[in-house]
Amino acid sequence: MADPLDPAQSVAEQAATIPGDGQWPVWEVFTQSEEGAPHEHAGSVHATDAEHALQNARDVYARRGEVISLWVVPSAAITASTRGDAGPFFDPGADKAYRHPQFYKVPRGVRGL
Repeated sequence: MADPLDPAQSVAEQAATIPGDGQWPVWEVFTQSEEGAPHEHAGSVHATDAEHALQNARDVYARRGEVISLWVVPSAAITASTRGDAGPFFDPGADKAYRHPQFYKVPRGVRGL
């Protein structure tokens, strides 16, 4: 079976691999609003390939000129923790109290922290 996310495939080949629901694969869109700022998740688009996803993301999320960079990632390529993992997955950081800011004092004269 052909991979619908393979950029080497033609649009016709990819269209033949569209799932039974008739939808193109989903791509997650991340935008950057200014130089040095982090990319932030803006939403999702459906597209046949990466170039198509960039064009759709540009049309949907960058049309007002507030974006200087776009990233698109196939949703199928994202691995995430589950709600059931919340306790065991994140608990190791809770036992390091020294990481919490209440244990540090800001010296006088320091501003902007």
